[in-house]
Amino acid sequence: MDDYLVRILTKAGTFRGLACVSTGVVAEAARRHGTLPTATAALGRALTGGALMGALLKTDQRVALKFEGNGPLGKILIEALSTGAVAGTVGNPAVDLPLLDGRPDVAGALGRTGLLTVTKDLRLKQPYQGTVRLTSSEIGEDLAMYLTESEQVPSAVRLDVFVEQDGTVGAAGGFLIQSLPPQDETAIHLLWERIGNLSSLSDHFCRGGTPEQLLDVLFVGIPFETFEKRVISFQCTCSREKCEQALLTQGKDALRAMADREGGGTVTCAFCREVRNFSQEEMGSLVDALSEPVAPPPAPSDESGKTAVLDIRRTLEINKKT
Repeated sequence: MDDYLVRILTKAGTFRGLACVSTGVVAEAARRHGTLPTATAALGRALTGGALMGALLKTDQRVALKFEGNGPLGKILIEALSTGAVAGTVGNPAVDLPLLDGRPDVAGALGRTGLLTVTKDLRLKQPYQGTVRLTSSEIGEDLAMYLTESEQVPSAVRLDVFVEQDGTVGAAGGFLIQSLPPQDETAIHLLWERIGNLSSLSDHFCRGGTPEQLLDVLFVGIPFETFEKRVISFQCTCSREKCEQALLTQGKDALRAMADREGGGTVTCAFCREVRNFSQEEMGSLVDALSEPVAPPPAPSDESGKTAVLDIRRTLEINKKT
């Protein structure tokens, strides 16, 4: 089954629902980052949540999620576009904790104390940003709390990743349900009760269940219309041009040293692990592009502009060529 997402709206206009299968996206991320099972589950849930959040945006908009906890995982960074493209990274891919009640201990890996920061590039002068404390560190509940508290939209989010005994990704997917005004308290209670009674989402997707079938179960008896189905994929926004910009932030002296003594340099994207090599001649051209030796400019803060959504100095690792 290819990865895709479905979006529905109830005919009364009081609820919207999104559901997706993301097995391929999570498997690709696990392969690129070499994650062990618990890290795979955590990163996979965050990627799935990012895809759902991205689907709420308008054309050419994007959202970045940053989960920071006090557990061994450290942090998770996700970027999702309105097109269905999503990519991400995890602080420590080598985390693998014992199962907790038969499920990956994602909360133990991320840590039960920390923050979730959501930054949206809405193509305005400044990005929109909101931060909440981690509620459960299970990823889905934390995203629901952010949407409910920071955006004032009552929301429910469930995300799940099943990791096989050999460490491969067996299934992944999730859903996001939001109550829209005018709020129907009776229907909210009914939906939230159904969500609470749902069995494992990974079981649903492992059995070949679809996002459409999942929404059918949740909204049985509540008329709705499906108005979008889109492909989702692991796709990064990095480029050679962004890598050049990252190198330029190192300053003229550092670039000259890399060109003269090390024969070139490499830049690795932290989100997708793609490596781009720069020859000695290319490094020399970058040196020439700098008019004078200056200190690297400060990295933009999360409040300083659109580039904060994907800060190239944070997500591109500059390495010496070996």
